Amino acid sequence: MRKENISDAVIRRLPRYYRQLSEMYARGVVRVSSRSLGVEMGITASQIRQDFSCFGEFGQQGYGYHVDELRREIGHILGIDQDHRLIVVGVGHLGHALLQNFPFARTGFSVQGAFDVSPTVIGTAVNGVEVRPMEEIEASLRDQPVDVVVLTIPQFVAQQTADRLIALGVRGFWNFTNVELSSAVPGVEFENIHFADSLLTLSYRIAHPPIKEENP
Repeated sequence: MRKENISDAVIRRLPRYYRQLSEMYARGVVRVSSRSLGVEMGITASQIRQDFSCFGEFGQQGYGYHVDELRREIGHILGIDQDHRLIVVGVGHLGHALLQNFPFARTGFSVQGAFDVSPTVIGTAVNGVEVRPMEEIEASLRDQPVDVVVLTIPQFVAQQTADRLIALGVRGFWNFTNVELSSAVPGVEFENIHFADSLLTLSYRIAHPPIKEENP
C-alpha cells in the first residue's frame, strides 16, 4: 500500500468513499463498477480509479469492486480499525452536542474523557462520559495518553491550550475553535473546522446557480 505523497484532495475523498460504500452495503449491493460508484457520488470513474491506485490495486477487470471488501479496505486505510483514543476539551453547547450525538465509535475513536473549566458542567456526565476539571488533564494524559483532542473552547485560549496539550504528548486535534491552530512540533496534525466556510460555500452556490443549457 503506497502512502507517500498522497494529495490532500485524495485523502479528503476517502471518507466520502467509505460513507457511500457503507450506504450501498446497507442496501445489499454486492458489487459496483467505478462508473456506477461515480454516478452515485458525482465523481468521474477515472478519478475514482486514479484515487484508488494511490493505495494499491482494488477490484477486478470486468467485475468491478466487491462493495464490502472495498469498504473495509478503505476503512483500514482511514484507520477506523485502530481504536484511536480521544478526549473532548470544552463541554459547552457544541462539546455537549458532539459527546451526545456524534458516532465516535463508528469512526474508530473511543472517548476517554471530557474536560472543562466551568463549575456548572464539571462533575456532570454526557452520554456516560464524566466531565472533569482542566486541572486534572495533565495527570489524566500521563496515565492514559490519547491520540486526539476535540477542541471546543473559546478562541482566545485555543492556541495556548493546544500548546499545553502538545507538551503532554497529544499529536492530533479536531479543532472547532474557528481559529487556525498550528505547531512547529513535528508530527502534530490539526483538522481545523470552520463552519462559516461551509455556509459561505453554500452562499456562493445560491448566488451563482449553474446555467442550464436550453434544448435546441
